[in-house]
Amino acid sequence: MDIRAIAFDVNGTLVNIRTDEHLDEAFRTIGHLLTYQGIDLRRHEVRDLYFAILKRQQRGSAEKYPEFDSVGVWRTLVEETATDYTRALPPEKLAQLPGLLAETYRGATRRRLKLYPHVRTVLQGIHGGLPMAIVTDGQSSYARGELHKVGIAGYFGPIVVSGDHGYRKPDPRLFQLALSGMGVAAEHTLYVGNDMHRDVYGAQQLGMKTVMFASDQGTKSYRHCVPDHTIHDHRELLGLLGL
Repeated sequence: MDIRAIAFDVNGTLVNIRTDEHLDEAFRTIGHLLTYQGIDLRRHEVRDLYFAILKRQQRGSAEKYPEFDSVGVWRTLVEETATDYTRALPPEKLAQLPGLLAETYRGATRRRLKLYPHVRTVLQGIHGGLPMAIVTDGQSSYARGELHKVGIAGYFGPIVVSGDHGYRKPDPRLFQLALSGMGVAAEHTLYVGNDMHRDVYGAQQLGMKTVMFASDQGTKSYRHCVPDHTIHDHRELLGLLGL
């Protein structure tokens, strides 16, 4: 393969993350935080409103693969439940509140966040030799913070997060953003992911070469998609790239 750049998915590929988005305690925490904003909601009310607004957002999208906006969900929830006390809060506090709620919810529902074995070693081996990018489904309110937490954000040039654009993989526009940012043609770019539909199929639509990382996350089959390679250990990438 004549590979001149490489792009990665994040969760399930580079980062082993586990979340429980329906965790009762998370909505209890949010409910308690909202108390200090003048909003009185029980945990089940927070949960029901959150998912109802999220679904409303997605139904209102014209995209084939709509992505939700976590900060926007919390902003709508606050606007729809605000009291006179809430509206009298300092404008700067109100402006920052939806982002704080998004981060609090993500932190409260996160159960695991760590790199898969050998990821850092492999990224160090590639860094400086090939341009590297990220194409990930996620929310900017936490995706970049999580990359920073595991210590790998600095390896990548373009970091494309679906939440910034309103659509998610396998939409080819996300992959094209990474290609344009690296200045490398699709046929000379390798994409590494763990989901046959969102990652392999998505990248192959543009003619990118693909590697499937066989983690325990993601869809493992989609139509007749076949990746160029399947790996079980990230160090295999170095051999594929001649490094």
